[in-house]
Amino acid sequence: MEYISNTLGNLVEQTAFMNLTFGNLIMIAVACFFLYLAIRHGFEPLLLVPIAFGMLLVNIYPDIMLHAEDSANGTGGLLYYFYVLDEWSILPSLIFLGVGAMTDFGPLIANPKSFLLGAAAQFGIFAAYLGAMAMGFSDKAAAAISIIGGADGPTSIFLAGKLQQTAILGPIAVAAYSYMSLVPIIQPPIMKLLTTEEERKIKMEQLRPVSKLERILFPIIVTIVVCTILPTTAPLVGMLMLGNLFKESGVVRQLTETASNALMYIVVILLGTSVGATTSAEAFLNMDTLKIVALGLIAFAFGTAAGVLFGKLMCWATKGKVNPLIGSAGVSAVPMAARVSQKVGAEADPTNFLLMHAMGPNVAGVIGTAVAAGTFMAIFGVK
Repeated sequence: MEYISNTLGNLVEQTAFMNLTFGNLIMIAVACFFLYLAIRHGFEPLLLVPIAFGMLLVNIYPDIMLHAEDSANGTGGLLYYFYVLDEWSILPSLIFLGVGAMTDFGPLIANPKSFLLGAAAQFGIFAAYLGAMAMGFSDKAAAAISIIGGADGPTSIFLAGKLQQTAILGPIAVAAYSYMSLVPIIQPPIMKLLTTEEERKIKMEQLRPVSKLERILFPIIVTIVVCTILPTTAPLVGMLMLGNLFKESGVVRQLTETASNALMYIVVILLGTSVGATTSAEAFLNMDTLKIVALGLIAFAFGTAAGVLFGKLMCWATKGKVNPLIGSAGVSAVPMAARVSQKVGAEADPTNFLLMHAMGPNVAGVIGTAVAAGTFMAIFGVK
């Protein structure tokens, strides 16, 4: 009888019920809410499902993120090894390779002025940097936090790792990916507030055709120019442009398909679950995390607003030829931000088609955010 009671007692002690804290229950509820948004409402499920599930796992079984050095047998938890690939900047760089292989830079090549809209939207990054400094974060921590303003999860993880801000990498990554997923909710009110109905109805001229030679030369030239000026951007910009060269060259179809499909989805699974697994209650439920989430939202709003306002300036300068809505796509959430520009424009005029025009600043924003990260690395002497 004693044997049975001891056995049952040991089994009960091994269950998660005996170790769950109130904080764990909160994070489990948050994970379920994210899963609801992803599955029920379709808010970027490729991002939110693995992130939310990683969040769920780590708050039920914390040892799934156990560091190898903290383990009695020297073997770390499963998601710890996934997370190491984030810290080493491997997964963010591979994400950029896949994004490049899936992205059409044609709209940006056809309308180089889109670079200005992409640059304007980066204002949110530097606004967040100053805000984080004002809230008491160190200069490197403020720089890592600020990239959330570009709505670029991989770059946020990349810079946090390079600046050795692993203590706040989890909140930064979750905030960045969450705001990327919530682009359809956050951006439209800002866009409508800053534009008139007449501006939202503006129809833009069809973009000129882009030759195959231009498409092939673009990733090569961008790599040479950007990486020569800021060599620290090579892991991100280099991989982005390599993926695009795979696509546009037309001679490595197998590499293009692998980078844009199988490899991309494998990396998303590894990166998403490991990012979600950084959100244990102990690490996530604190004042610094709340500050990071708030700064990310403010930065994203500032970036969206700056893009729209610069779009209004271009609209005035071109005598009504530029729809200011495409400026909001200057954040680097590809292609979600461009789709939102199209959606808001179509609400004002169902015959308005802004998607391809918005893709120009959208892909420019990807390059701009990587350049911003490289600039911070150069400032702090990080290679």
